[in-house]
Amino acid sequence: MIDAIDADRYLRFDRTEWAELRAQTPLTLHERDLEALRGINDRIDLDEVVAVYLPLTRLLNLYVSATQNLHRVSATFLGAIAPKMPYVIGIAGSVAVGKSTSARILQALLTRWPEHPRVELITTDGFLYPNAVLEQRGIMNRKGFPESYDTKRLIQFLRELKAGIPAVSAPVYSHVEYDIVPNDSMTVRQPDILILEGLNVLQTGVESTEFVSDYFDFSIYIDAMEADIEGWYVDRFLALRQTVFQNPASFFTHYAHLTDAEAVDVARSIWREINGKNLRENIVPTRARASLVMQKSGDHRVSEVHLRKL
Repeated sequence: MIDAIDADRYLRFDRTEWAELRAQTPLTLHERDLEALRGINDRIDLDEVVAVYLPLTRLLNLYVSATQNLHRVSATFLGAIAPKMPYVIGIAGSVAVGKSTSARILQALLTRWPEHPRVELITTDGFLYPNAVLEQRGIMNRKGFPESYDTKRLIQFLRELKAGIPAVSAPVYSHVEYDIVPNDSMTVRQPDILILEGLNVLQTGVESTEFVSDYFDFSIYIDAMEADIEGWYVDRFLALRQTVFQNPASFFTHYAHLTDAEAVDVARSIWREINGKNLRENIVPTRARASLVMQKSGDHRVSEVHLRKL
């Protein structure tokens, strides 16, 4: 929740007020589309898309158009043809808060606007150091903390993208093997919009003067009470135990045969020792740097939206 000290920097909308800003934006997703976009144990429905994401995509469409026009003005002034520069949206928030689902829904909706049909989605998981490096540095138990990411490589990726380089590659991460996939990459080719989703994308640090968020045109922080997020994490862990963890190739296959009680204990221990600690120490402190904060209630639905004043 936005702190009182930061409240005057944002415009606050309750769910009804925000939904009214949809105006005439059409719903271009169907239930079958949404089914493919939902994350594990995610309960998002079309009502949530209409009330929250349609107003947001309308706002983003206006922002993207204004930014594209600004680039054209600059090119006219310089008497040159400016390279195509993607509009970059960062999405931050805790594990299990719904970042990935939100990112996929935004990608699907923004792609359907004729002004920017090419929308790419990248997660920062691919920029984690390989497990071998984390083990060597003794920080495997801090995977997901700022120091576990190859931030220099991520910044270089964004720098090249913003420079208009035709093809920029990003590493690939396997959630089954819980590690970077060796000798594999995905190529991003001058999209209209890039969505970058990850825990610490709004992070700053004392050892650098250049940050990932320096390359964002807009940023979103997905927020909720920690007790709610912990509950969602436990629910997700239980769901994964019945699905992904059953795969013999899964890094976490040893959790597949836990009893319900054992699985809950393990999940709460992981939350207490890793995810909750990372949330409090590194993720929450970046919330007030976001352009927009989506506040979720205990039922996983967005109850408030806070838009930073221009």
